[in-house]
Amino acid sequence: MILPLFSVDCNCFHFFMFAMAFERSPPFCVKWRSYSGSVWPFLLFLCCLTHTVSGQIRYTIPEELKKGSLIGNVAQDLGLDVQRLRSGRARIVTRQSIQYTELKTDKGILVVNERIDREQLCGDVTPCSFSFEVILENPMELHRVTVEILDINDNSPAFTKDEIKFEISESATLGSRFLLPSAEDADVGSNGLQKYILTTNEIFGLKQHSSPDGRKYAEMILQKPLDRESEPRISLKLIAVDGGTPHRSGTVNIDITVLDANDNPPIFNQTLYRATVSENALKGTYITTVNASDADSGSNGLVTYRFSNMKKQLVDIFNFDEITGVITLTGQVDYEKDKKHEIMIEAMDQGGLTDSSKVLIEIMDVNDNAPVINVMSFSSPVPEDSAPGTTVAIINVIDADSEQNGRIMCSTDSSLPFKIKSTLTNYYALITDSAFDREVVPEYNITVRATDSGSPPLSSTTTLRLRISDVNDNAPVFEKNNYVSHVPENNSPGMSIFSVKARDNDWNQNARTSYFIEETQINGSPTSSYVSINSETGAIHAVRSFDYEQIKQLQLVVKAQDGGSPPLSSNVTVKIMIQDQNDNPPQVLYPVQTGGSLVAEMVPRSADVGYLVTKVVAVDVDSGQNAWLSYKLQKATDRALFEVGSQNGEIRTIRQVTDKDAVKQRLTVIVEDNGQPSRSATVIVNVAVADSFPEVLSEFTDFPQDKEYNDNLTFYLVLALAVVSFLFITCLVVIISVKIYRWRQSRVLYHSSLPVIPYYPPRYSDTLGTGTLPHVYNYEVCRTTDSRRSDIKYMQPMSQSLVSVEGAGTDAPQVENQLTGTCSQMSTLNSISEDSPPGTTIAVVNVDDEDSDGNGVVKCSINSDVPFKIESSLTGYYTIVTEDFLDRESVPEYNITITVSDQGSPPLSSSKNINVKVSDVNDSPPKFDQSEYSKTVPENNSPGFSVFTVSARDADWGQNARVSYFLQEKQINGAAVSSLVSVNSENGVIHAVRSFDYEQIKWFEFNVTARDAGSPPLSSVATVRIIVQDQNDNPPQVLYPVQTGGSLVAEMVPRSADVGYLVTKVVAVDVDSGQNAWLSYKLQKATDRALFEVGLQNGEIRTIRQVTDKDAVKQRLTVIVEDNGQPSRSATVIVNVAVADSFPEVLSEFTDFLQDKEYNDNLTFYLVLALAVVSFLFITCLVVIISVKIYRWRQSRVLYHSSLPVIPYYPPRYSDTLGTGTLPHVYNYEVCRTTDSRRSDIKYMQPMSQSLVSVEGAGTDAPQVENQLTGTCSQMSTLNSISEDSPPGTTIAVVNVDDEDSDGNGVVKCSINSDVPFKIESSLTGYYTIVTEDFLDRESVPEYNITITVSDQGSPPLSSSKNINVKVSDVNDSPPKFDQSEYSKTVPENNSPGFSVFTVSARDADWGQNARVSYFLQEKQINGAAVSSLVSVNSENGVIHAVRSFDYEQIKWFEFNVTARDAGSPPLSSVATVRIIVQDQNDNPPQVLYPVQTGGSVVAEMVPRSADVGYLVTKVVAVDVDSGQNAWLSYKLQKATDRALFEVGLQNGEIRTIRQVTDKDAVKQRLTVIVEDNGQPSRSATVIVNVAVADSFPEVLSEFTDFPHDKEYNDNLTFFLVLALAVVSFLFITCLVVIISVKIYRWRQSRVLYHSSLPVIPYYPPRYSDTLGTGTLPHVYNYEVCRTTDSRRSDCKFGGAGSQNVLIMDPSSTGTMQRIQSEKSILDEPDSPLEVS
Repeated sequence: MILPLFSVDCNCFHFFMFAMAFERSPPFCVKWRSYSGSVWPFLLFLCCLTHTVSGQIRYTIPEELKKGSLIGNVAQDLGLDVQRLRSGRARIVTRQSIQYTELKTDKGILVVNERIDREQLCGDVTPCSFSFEVILENPMELHRVTVEILDINDNSPAFTKDEIKFEISESATLGSRFLLPSAEDADVGSNGLQKYILTTNEIFGLKQHSSPDGRKYAEMILQKPLDRESEPRISLKLIAVDGGTPHRSGTVNIDITVLDANDNPPIFNQTLYRATVSENALKGTYITTVNASDADSGSNGLVTYRFSNMKKQLVDIFNFDEITGVITLTGQVDYEKDKKHEIMIEAMDQGGLTDSSKVLIEIMDVNDNAPVINVMSFSSPVPEDSAPGTTVAIINVIDADSEQNGRIMCSTDSSLPFKIKSTLTNYYALITDSAFDREVVPEYNITVRATDSGSPPLSSTTTLRLRISDVNDNAPVFEKNNYVSHVPENNSPGMSIFSVKARDNDWNQNARTSYFIEETQINGSPTSSYVSINSETGAIHAVRSFDYEQIKQLQLVVKAQDGGSPPLSSNVTVKIMIQDQNDNPPQVLYPVQTGGSLVAEMVPRSADVGYLVTKVVAVDVDSGQNAWLSYKLQKATDRALFEVGSQNGEIRTIRQVTDKDAVKQRLTVIVEDNGQPSRSATVIVNVAVADSFPEVLSEFTDFPQDKEYNDNLTFYLVLALAVVSFLFITCLVVIISVKIYRWRQSRVLYHSSLPVIPYYPPRYSDTLGTGTLPHVYNYEVCRTTDSRRSDIKYMQPMSQSLVSVEGAGTDAPQVENQLTGTCSQMSTLNSISEDSPPGTTIAVVNVDDEDSDGNGVVKCSINSDVPFKIESSLTGYYTIVTEDFLDRESVPEYNITITVSDQGSPPLSSSKNINVKVSDVNDSPPKFDQSEYSKTVPENNSPGFSVFTVSARDADWGQNARVSYFLQEKQINGAAVSSLVSVNSENGVIHAVRSFDYEQIKWFEFNVTARDAGSPPLSSVATVRIIVQDQNDNPPQVLYPVQTGGSLVAEMVPRSADVGYLVTKVVAVDVDSGQNAWLSYKLQKATDRALFEVGLQNGEIRTIRQVTDKDAVKQRLTVIVEDNGQPSRSATVIVNVAVADSFPEVLSEFTDFLQDKEYNDNLTFYLVLALAVVSFLFITCLVVIISVKIYRWRQSRVLYHSSLPVIPYYPPRYSDTLGTGTLPHVYNYEVCRTTDSRRSDIKYMQPMSQSLVSVEGAGTDAPQVENQLTGTCSQMSTLNSISEDSPPGTTIAVVNVDDEDSDGNGVVKCSINSDVPFKIESSLTGYYTIVTEDFLDRESVPEYNITITVSDQGSPPLSSSKNINVKVSDVNDSPPKFDQSEYSKTVPENNSPGFSVFTVSARDADWGQNARVSYFLQEKQINGAAVSSLVSVNSENGVIHAVRSFDYEQIKWFEFNVTARDAGSPPLSSVATVRIIVQDQNDNPPQVLYPVQTGGSVVAEMVPRSADVGYLVTKVVAVDVDSGQNAWLSYKLQKATDRALFEVGLQNGEIRTIRQVTDKDAVKQRLTVIVEDNGQPSRSATVIVNVAVADSFPEVLSEFTDFPHDKEYNDNLTFFLVLALAVVSFLFITCLVVIISVKIYRWRQSRVLYHSSLPVIPYYPPRYSDTLGTGTLPHVYNYEVCRTTDSRRSDCKFGGAGSQNVLIMDPSSTGTMQRIQSEKSILDEPDSPLEVS
């Protein structure tokens, strides 16, 4: 074996031959022979090391080496790292049909792959070699390797015939020559044929000759006359001997028959015949004619011709007519194989005399081979910013013709921005010629044409499709230069204002435009608090409602930014104009409206017409016509007395004031603006018509009521009682808990009746010079490296991989002008880490100038605008290193121009460009598009609702740029922010966790953290503000009239009231906002609908006709107040109106409205008194208890200074050694956790190393078949598996067939079974290739068993067979298929969230990862909510779960799509439609629509006493929102005052009489009707119908006057208040008595015990005993290593792996210590020092 990079010279070769000869020499030393077989390659290696020349990578090896034999270390010889071979996907490219070598990329060595037979490979050609290329990618590198095969003497000379016969006339003259057949030796050089030896005889001699082509032949010379009579037959042997060591030889027998005399031999007319023939000549083509003449006559003069010593391969090519001597062509000649043929011919007469001559046939080359184009490497796509000169492809072009016919010119379309450059012989690089622009041309079809220089020229083409990948070089462009929009004020938050649009000419991610608002301040607030923009669509939304009075216009800047890296952006100005709306009612400045201002103005009775009473002053903050105000008198005690100025608001008298005018005058003035719709404000002006103030005072003394005061008092009374009760119970629980705890402590600690012994702090004792542990101890706590409680991390040693080049290929391109330097790039790092320190090597450059002296001195430099420098390393070699730190985010790649110039005159120079990419390091944290986000969300949203998306970009690349999102935990209104919203860690989508309520929270802020996936990770924070948008979810609330049980008559209407008389005004509010709070009023029900009407907008109740005496005194109006929401909500208020001229008239109708105010006042007084007393006692008790505790604590401090002797307290587990001392010296304990500690995660890993497969050599001794007559089939190479997408013609196996028989018996035929889609083809002699015949489908047939049968042509024919198994590897060509294209499933409503609905299933016919199916929901909106808020699908098994409970009344069915996607690359998917049908359940009870159930509705219906049987009293109307049979209703009479009088229709709910009404029937009838549905189980509702059996309303009123009272309620409230107060008081007094009793008892006990005369006895802690003076620790003790109380001042040291602790004792100590407790007992102790938090 010879190392590479060196060529072998003659001396080395001689040494090689000497080694072989020495090995095969006679065995004078057996020991040397046995050793030399393994040592001579090493000697040859040493020889060749001493004879090296600079040249291409060349290896020299002998033929017939075993498979797997080492040829050379390619990695070392090319100066490449083994890792570079793997990462660059190093491979061998050869033009040979058989790959004789194999590159082991894991070791970087080149080994023998197939048996190399030099004779088969090269024949007679010397030297014999073959070449191939080693190609690496990323970056592309091409290295040529030449392997020279040395001949060994493995072939003996052989004759074509076993016997030669001569017939020689006895008259043959002396010196006659007889040409002998030549022997053939396949070896060459000294191993070839060297000489002939003829057996010794006296008659014939031997003369040897050499032809010009080096062939040796011999002639037999007649040396002695023949005598047929004495020796008619002569037998000789001719021996051919080669020059190998040892010699090999071949023998042929010569049989000579002596004939009678024929004395003239034939004579050729030329000694050498020359002829030419074209290589494309047809069969039968005439070549030449030879001629020989014989002077003899007759038969002795008849001459015949024949070939002599013709090579086997020429037998079928040429034909020689033995009579005429014409030579013709019978086969095909090929100039590329043999350029000429030299043939020996022989002429023989009938007498056996012969003559020989030679024919030289020269082959003329014809241009019959077109160039063959091989694409060695092709990079597609190419970035559009690739610099000119970027290599796109490497192409190898081969033309088998020679000279001019083999001269190739490679070109491409000149209109394309590419050119072809020759790099090595037959290798061309396709490089870019100009810059690309993907937006103009996205891809190129490049046709490469190779044309030879023959006549006619032949050419071939290949087309490369090159795609141009996009680079972010185009910024988004807005459609307009600026935008203007108008928005009315009071818009709803979230309203879409308009959209901006920008377009980007780039593609994909680079063209994905996101929109952002540049943060600026508007009136001191950020822009994001006013508007937001949808980053995807550019839609601008209002974040809040605009107020024209605060801001009249907004001007903001919108940025459109693409998704490229780095991103590009453009800006546009947006102006939003706010339009004024009439949204502010007038504000009354005067008179001021306060509750205590009853009399505002006084008018003297002498006031004349036009007297100015006062002026109403109001303003409106709106603008324009919305602020024009008008004044109207809405209501007045006497409309004929006052009027209001429409424009100025002045109130004046319109007639003379008289004595008959009432003193108390109430004027209601409405101030209305001019907006659409108009808004108004009402002001009440109290006017007193009097001449003196006392007269006014007498009229206004009955105004203030104390009802509100009483209500408040009752509320606070109940609240105070609850607080006192809570405090009392809490105190009680605390006292009992403390007592139980102390009792348990006393049970543990005090088992002795000994008195209290002074207690020293734990773990310290008085040493008294003799004690235990009297000295200082240091404890070192050690953790292992993988403890999860420490942050110790151990880094593996790292070293930078540097590119080292030992040598480079010698076939670098040379410049024709020998005066200029040539710069060759030897090795380059394609990428370099951005954190590489200065001085990092990125490239090694070789510079060569073939000039000499000063002209050959070169200077190398690089461009100065890059952070690199060039340094000289060796002669002709330069290293490019970094000069400064790099930043990939600023400059992702560098183009370095290397310029080399010589010192000649004039100086010549050349340059070379290299491209270096900067690889990413995680040094850039993610950056949010905005530092603050704002989003409007409607309230009552569904949980899981997608709010919006935050987005952060990381300037890094790859994994370092992968951003995850997290919420920063904080409290919002006492709740964690995670209970309000969640964020998707992958895409930043923020979801609402629960439904928001605008009335509870109007907005909230939280922080979102964006963290990248680098190591260590970096993060940034953005603030998100969620603004809750109001929805119409609150019904109106009626403020006036107040609905209480006691307020039956709210308003009085005089019988003289005219049309339009203002009875009262219903005042209501809605806590919602915006249009949801706009209210309208309607009269739903009235005693007399023809008498009253309600103002739709203002709620004013007015008369619509003249009141008459026939109108009932008691009028009941039901007014419905409805808001303007969608859907609307409403509230109902009942207004009781009395139509009368005087209060006594009303009082006669409402005689039972007596109040028990005095009783309630007394009750309240006593309740407050009782509560005060209980609170006082409770606080007093609490103060006493605390005082006693403080007193005892102070006493205990005094008692500890007693004169009792202090007895040492030994810490638990230690005892006094009685003077002998335990551990008397200083010891350092190292507490280490063991590997099995249950409180640690310490784990020890066994050392691991990667198992590498090393092949020293592979056996080449393939099994041989014993029967030499049969063919042997050897499987040379087989693909164990083949991809199912392999095209027809893909090679799966190479088979070698060998039959050692000869001639017909050795001709073999190879076949395979016909039931497989493969065929067998012959590639070389004895070699067959099995290729695919059709496309494969793994899903149909996953594997094939191929039987190879080989049979010879012998008789009988013999055959052998071999089976190979080929598995078809999977390609992801089958998408998942659902069992059904549509699924339908019924789900009962009110299901539990997480309920498993059903399972979808898809199967993939592929295998492995390609068949792994994942399931996903296709996002869509269902009723305004995302489908993911309704259902979810398990990505692994396809189980569909309900995310929330379904409600049939809200959604009856919905559809969505489920995608099944496999895990192949690229993934394939299919979609199935799923329909969920919600099944109704009986979950809603019936709802009674009529009669309406209100507290004030006492009499619903009246039945006259004249009513007959079947009289329709009323009808109960009810509905059920369920469906089907769940909504079928039935009505039943559950309870009645008189069941014999009424019945209810089962199906229709009609209440009818079932008998005649009589005078004996009670006026007051109460019916309870139950309405029941038909569900399972059924649900029901109950309605109470009050029926009055009477002929007139006064009769009814007398019976129902006691209904609307809350006396019963008040009675119950009073009772429970008194009861609660009594119980609390009782518990309090009981507890107080118990506590006092216990304290007295303990005090008496302590008096008895402390007067004992017992001595103080030492106290031994549990688990320890007295040692009785016998020594040190004589018993079993457990030692607990504890930290001291000031352990926080020590530093825990974390060391290496822990081991079980051993206490090392001082040898001077007399004691012994045994550690018997396992680590478990140590770690289980609560104060263990190993408990490190």
